[in-house]
Amino acid sequence: MNEPTMTTKSPSVSERRKFLKLAGVGAAGAVVAAAMDRSGSGVAKRAASTLATRTDFAQTEIQNALLRMQEDVRRALTKPVHERSWVMVIDPRRCVGCQACVVSCKAENVTPPGVSYRTVPEIEFGTYPRLNRLFMPTNCMQCDDPPCARAAPPGAIVKRPDGIVAVDYTKFRSREDFQRAQQACPYTALYFDDGSFYTRETPGSTQAYEMREFSEYESRYTRASGQPPVGSARKCHFCLHRLNAGMLPACVTTCIGGAMYFGDKSDPQSLVSELLARHRVMRIKESAGTQPRVYYIEDEIPNVRQLLSCRVCHR
Repeated sequence: MNEPTMTTKSPSVSERRKFLKLAGVGAAGAVVAAAMDRSGSGVAKRAASTLATRTDFAQTEIQNALLRMQEDVRRALTKPVHERSWVMVIDPRRCVGCQACVVSCKAENVTPPGVSYRTVPEIEFGTYPRLNRLFMPTNCMQCDDPPCARAAPPGAIVKRPDGIVAVDYTKFRSREDFQRAQQACPYTALYFDDGSFYTRETPGSTQAYEMREFSEYESRYTRASGQPPVGSARKCHFCLHRLNAGMLPACVTTCIGGAMYFGDKSDPQSLVSELLARHRVMRIKESAGTQPRVYYIEDEIPNVRQLLSCRVCHR
């Protein structure tokens, strides 16, 4: 089987104009996300209206999906942790490859160079004139049987009752510990925090936003001290700190195409449960027995299973 290749092209004038338009849309998406967090329904409606106008999406579709998912999360929080079952559903047909989810994830989790919990690989397949492109948002699959946990030091990677795979930064003592866990992951979802900063060598020294406090796994951290998570493995955790506050993951709230869905699979009234029942879905590398918690809608996408079995998305 010939694997699809990833290509890089210089943007044309029209593409640059499109990018600038999307940048404006991304800002509107951030307004929607902020409105959801404040639970101001009037503000949320106006923000959704602005975003819908700029993207030609139906206002009710954008507004209702985000509001409904937020209510799903808050309803799940009324249950004990072991009764929640967090899952993510991704619709590749709606992803426009804008990278807004990647940027929001890095900002939310204060990740350094070389660490990105979220990636959006581009897959080109077919031959001219029947050439197609697919954007595939990816992150940690939160496997129910995570091979990384078996390869890591005891207790360094554990499975939470709600389905999230958590990392104990204090139990990764060396890069070798990390490398063993990384090599065991079929999805290339683990990254090593080497303590570097984007702005360290810039005028004015390291910027405050890279040294601020942030939350991961129900604890507070700062990378400025050189203490964990520096020197440890890092990965997506479904924005656990946001979930505990009744908020959606950052990538979900900033997706301008409405490609991201999140919620409690154990709740039959949740939007994710409805999507899983209504659509044909797949999970990447299911044959490995990892039981991932990230589902992809495969409706109307030709040969998607074959494409996602290749190494393009997870090198």
